[in-house]
Amino acid sequence: MKHIFVYSDSLSWGIIPTTRERLAFDKRWPGVMEIALSRSGEAVRVIENCLNGRRTVWDDPFKPGRNGLVGLAQQIEIYSPLDLVILMLGTNDFQSMHPHNAWQSSQGILALISAIRSAPIEPGMPVPDILVVAPPAIQAPKGPIAPKFEGGETKCIGLAEAYEKVCAEVGCHFIDAGSVIMSSKVDGVHLDAEQHLVLGNELCGVAQKLLAGCSL
Repeated sequence: MKHIFVYSDSLSWGIIPTTRERLAFDKRWPGVMEIALSRSGEAVRVIENCLNGRRTVWDDPFKPGRNGLVGLAQQIEIYSPLDLVILMLGTNDFQSMHPHNAWQSSQGILALISAIRSAPIEPGMPVPDILVVAPPAIQAPKGPIAPKFEGGETKCIGLAEAYEKVCAEVGCHFIDAGSVIMSSKVDGVHLDAEQHLVLGNELCGVAQKLLAGCSL
């Protein structure tokens, strides 16, 4: 059986825009991906580690535990052996309390890649492949989260390009989710249910190639 570790935030946790509710596993993209892979004949388990508000490498001044770098190596150690790690983070780097830009967020992703590759896994276990997924661009934030993400649609400009450059430099797989989906029409930040379905099926095809040892 192949094991895929998804390390992400509320876009993958499956929060329903403007609510604190969560989509069911088979409706959020990691679940859609697992089900599609299983139907294609892949024996696969998707391990979700998705935390609302998680940044790449920065702390949330109001909630503890949102720094994605802290404890990541130990999470890789816990769940090893892993065949593939999917990183989809960055949106929360652009919350209103942060001054970060796309380049700075890409350096956060670079730090996460390094942590995964240097994790203290047991001897003989493989260092997993890594797929970085750039989240879709933030649109004008709406609803209850608008103050939290004020200005995010400007700060996130160039994120996919910055991620792609970093991934090319360190030999890491990359796709831009914004090439197939967009952020929610409801709140401008998260994913609507139909976007989860599209992304999950898209990543099924990507994961199949990577698990087979093929390049993208």
